Amino acid sequence: MTEPTRARRVVRDREGRSEVEDRLVVEEPLEIRLGGIPIAVIMRTPGADDDLVAGFALTEGIVTGPGEMAGFRSPGEGRVELVLADGIEVDPERFRRNLYATSSCGVCGKASIDAVRVAAVRPPEGPMVGREVLLALPDLLLQEQPAFRETGGIHAAAAFRPDGSLVAVREDVGRHNAVDKVVGALAPSAWPLHGMGLLVSGRVSFELVQKAAVAGLSIVAGVSAASSLAVELAEEMGMTVVGFLREGGFTIYCGEERVEE
Repeated sequence: MTEPTRARRVVRDREGRSEVEDRLVVEEPLEIRLGGIPIAVIMRTPGADDDLVAGFALTEGIVTGPGEMAGFRSPGEGRVELVLADGIEVDPERFRRNLYATSSCGVCGKASIDAVRVAAVRPPEGPMVGREVLLALPDLLLQEQPAFRETGGIHAAAAFRPDGSLVAVREDVGRHNAVDKVVGALAPSAWPLHGMGLLVSGRVSFELVQKAAVAGLSIVAGVSAASSLAVELAEEMGMTVVGFLREGGFTIYCGEERVEE
């Protein structure tokens, strides 16, 4: 398996120039297949590829639950085929993307905003999360980011409980990939993921809220800003969005009732 980071000689200019060895985050394509047909090519960081494909299938509405997936097989390097459970039929052409999904844009190749509003239901009320719990989350996440410590160039996502404990953490060069890896890792043992929140290491975009909504995660928190469309979708779905989670404070964009003072 390809390592998530790779060594490279670089020239560092810090009060003089010197040639040093640096670590770079690996970004490579992964072709996802269904019924032998490629339906997407995702630029991702290698590692937890099965979790990524499972989460992608769930959050993109290709399957409606983990029970519809029988497993995965690799038809070749850089390729993963989703195997459906007996009796489950899905038309691959319905989900086939015309363009690959880059590490910065998970919705590239989709025809319209409506195409990414896959089936999701409003989450239940709660859970309640304390202010101090939220403030502690970024440092807890950082402790579980080995590739970030090596490179400084990779995103992370985590599912967390109301007490602040992290349930699953995944890193990837793409924010949306990291979220799919977390969802894919947890789905076999708990679906939907009610009673948990999602923490991301960057901004809160529309697609991240959409993926959280499909997975049943009612709180999405990020260390950077939220986009207007992300907040509009979260408000529509009855979710909570927290941004700028750093430096002893945060911004609640919607769903204030879930955050205790």
